[in-house]
Amino acid sequence: MAITGINNSSYTSYYATNNTNSSKKADGEKDSASTKDSGVATSTVELKTSTPGVTKTEQIKTGFSNVNDYSKYLQGKYSYMNTGTISMQGVPTTVSVSSAFLQKCMNDPEKAKYLEENLAAIPDCAKSAVNGCLGTLTNLSYQIDANGNISVAISGTNDPDGKIAKENAERKAQEKKEAEEKLEKKRAEKKAEEQKAAERRMADKAGKAENEYSITMQGTDVRSMTQSLVSKWNFSNTVGGASLSGFDVKA
Repeated sequence: MAITGINNSSYTSYYATNNTNSSKKADGEKDSASTKDSGVATSTVELKTSTPGVTKTEQIKTGFSNVNDYSKYLQGKYSYMNTGTISMQGVPTTVSVSSAFLQKCMNDPEKAKYLEENLAAIPDCAKSAVNGCLGTLTNLSYQIDANGNISVAISGTNDPDGKIAKENAERKAQEKKEAEEKLEKKRAEKKAEEQKAAERRMADKAGKAENEYSITMQGTDVRSMTQSLVSKWNFSNTVGGASLSGFDVKA
C-alpha cells in the first residue's frame, strides 16, 4: 500500500505555507541579522518547528557561488538530504531536493529559510508517520521539486506475520546501538587523553623533584654567605647530586 501527498501533506503543509509572511514583523522590523564573509552571508532567523506555533533561532547561510558548495553546507546540517536511502525510525527513507531548487535557494534568504524549515522538520515528521500509521511502514519518501513543491510518499503493509515490523525494530535497535557505541568510544578517548595528561603532570612533577633543589642560609655577611652557597652547591654536584638542605652560616 502506498500513500502519496503533494504540498498539502499533513506532515509538511505547515511548513510550506505562509513562509514569506513568517519573516515579517510589525513596523517593518527585520527578523534576521546578517554578516557577510567572502560572498557567503550568515543570517540569524526564526524557523518554525514541528510543533505548531513554536519557533527556534537558527543560523542559515546564503550567497554561495555554486550549488555544490551549497549542498555541502546543507548536508553538514541535514545529513539525510540527497544521500540516497537512509533509516529513520527504523524505516528506509529518502529525502531529495531538486538541484534546480537549490540553485534558487542558495542566493535567496527567504527561499533558503523555507527549505531549511522543511528539512529540519523531516525527522519529527518521520517519527509522527511511524507512530501514527496503522500497520507497518516499509518506506518513506520526501521530495522537493524545482519550484519548491513538497511531495511525501508513504508505503506500508498490515504485516500480519510481523516480519517487517521485526526488521524495522532490528534496524532501529542497530541505530541505537551504533549511536551508543560512538558515544562510548568518545568517552573512552576522552578518558585516555585525561589519563595521558595526568601521567604527563606526574612525570613533570617527578622530574622537578629529581632535578630541582635549593639551598638557603642565614647570616650577616652577604659575601661570605654567597661563597658558602656556591661551595655547598658545587660539592653536592661533584658527589652525584646529594640532597641539600638549609643551613645556617654566621660570618
